[in-house]
Amino acid sequence: MRLYPTLNPYPMKPDKATHLYNIRHSLAHMLAEAVLDMFPDAKLGTGPVTENGFYYDFHLPRTLIPEDLPLLEKRMRKYVNQGQTFLRREEPIPESIAFLKKIKQPFKVELVEKFVGQQGVKTVSFYENFVPQQEKPVFVDLCEGGHVETMKEVDARSFKLTHISSAYWQADENNASMQRIYGLSFETAKELEDYEKMMEEAKKRDHRKLGQELELFAFHDLVGAGLPLWMPNGSILIEEIEKLAKEREEAGGYSRVKTPHIAKEQLYLTSGHLPYYAGSMYPPMEMDNEKYYLKAMNCPHHHIIYGVRPRSYKELPLRLAEYGNCYRYEDSGALFGLMRVRSLNMNDAHIYCTPEQFSEEFLAVIDMYKYYFNVFGIKKYQMRLSLHSKEGLGKKYVDEPELWIQTEKQVRECMEKSDVPFVEVEDEAAFYGPKIDVQIWSVIGREFTLATNQLDFSVPKKFNLTYIDSDGQEKTPLCIHRAPLSTHERLIGFLIEHFGGAFPAWLAPSQVHVIPIAEAHLDYAKEVFQKLKEKGIRVQLAEPDDSLGKRIRNAEKLKIPYMLIMGDQEKEAGSVNVRDHKTGKQKVQKIDAFVKKLVKEIKERKL
Repeated sequence: MRLYPTLNPYPMKPDKATHLYNIRHSLAHMLAEAVLDMFPDAKLGTGPVTENGFYYDFHLPRTLIPEDLPLLEKRMRKYVNQGQTFLRREEPIPESIAFLKKIKQPFKVELVEKFVGQQGVKTVSFYENFVPQQEKPVFVDLCEGGHVETMKEVDARSFKLTHISSAYWQADENNASMQRIYGLSFETAKELEDYEKMMEEAKKRDHRKLGQELELFAFHDLVGAGLPLWMPNGSILIEEIEKLAKEREEAGGYSRVKTPHIAKEQLYLTSGHLPYYAGSMYPPMEMDNEKYYLKAMNCPHHHIIYGVRPRSYKELPLRLAEYGNCYRYEDSGALFGLMRVRSLNMNDAHIYCTPEQFSEEFLAVIDMYKYYFNVFGIKKYQMRLSLHSKEGLGKKYVDEPELWIQTEKQVRECMEKSDVPFVEVEDEAAFYGPKIDVQIWSVIGREFTLATNQLDFSVPKKFNLTYIDSDGQEKTPLCIHRAPLSTHERLIGFLIEHFGGAFPAWLAPSQVHVIPIAEAHLDYAKEVFQKLKEKGIRVQLAEPDDSLGKRIRNAEKLKIPYMLIMGDQEKEAGSVNVRDHKTGKQKVQKIDAFVKKLVKEIKERKL
């Protein structure tokens, strides 16, 4: 085996779209080089790029401590300032295994051995790090690339090692325990600084922390992990969001339905969900010699509703909507506040339409997303057109290659007609058709996956869903699955962080706190309280049991949109001193004028 081949030109010139990826991947190599420098007996795992940087897994002779990170960073900056370069080389599999055994890297050996006997795989690639003017590499790693041409392209101030965690080799608890070092990386030091500020702000807005402080939801061991309990304040959020959905869906010609929380096994076998999603469903219950499953998705139930009687083309499109409770068994390690739960309430609907109606219906759903983005002040969003892969046909996806091509073309044309930014990604479709996944960004720039919009060309046939067309022929409808408001759980988790718990008045669990200065002003405060109640405003009366300062601080802590403070002057003038939480401003207003303004603000769902 030729360990140090003649230097070759850099194999690929990275374009702008991949340059940041190459920077991050190169820094992962710098991290591995630094760890081997500090721990010569270290065993290397893998070091992929992440959304905001990179990580690398190691098997080490001792447990890392936080104080190790600055020492490793110092070494990495040294390599960056040296302007180390990368050389790619291809080696036959047998020689690669022999080399990796020689340098005592067993995890890399295991990676290469997976290719033994695979058709068409004869070589694997390595990348070698060189210091300029030196003939031998200072580091070599099994890697598919890509990398920067030289570390001079990297700003030594634009990356940072952040934390250490434990991991299992290849994510299998039966394998060796590894130590994972995470790093952040951006093209400039300013971008790194901005990201760290955003994450600091995100900690303050963490929906788990605010959800507890604002008494929105809770989890309890006696109930079970991933099963949220909605408290009165959180239930108000749910009701307001469902009210919004019902208004829009009624205007859009939807009909509302209700379906049970369990169903027979045969329903999910017919739909095809059990073969594909059995691992995400709760185990069956056996009753009356039948197996029943907790509902993991609403669509099979809606298909049954469509098929209860013959349909005419004149009834289409038929839009069936439901806020349906579903239950999915998520691995305990994946559970995360409201963002990943086992009990979810989904803003679901299924639109049954003819092929000719598809484009108009699909675009109407996109318009509904845009309406909701405007309501919640979501300025940045992107949609991902998720496509199938040929290799997954018959396994991960229904085996209908022609229909995949046709329907993906239909969805692509719809997205091109809309003015919504989108990208295409392969091998992420639903098993029954292409889909649109919706990515949104909060006001502080944090990205969330919200919802999905799917075209189903397969399952209606399995349920023998048909309609009689204008030509008298029996045909199968297309089905659009859509959930623009996601689930209550995920959407509210996002909104808590998006608004930092300071919800707009229409959404806030408590919209107004009435605060009399002293006992002498309590009767007037009760009059104001009653006026607000009569207008349907969610209001609380903070009686003068505590000091004025404490009552004001409590309202601030709960992020109440408006505080109405009243003393002698306000009582005499029939006015209130209005404190606006959003602006921090204070203004004396006549009570009737304030009520009129607030009612309008709530009705129009102003931000």
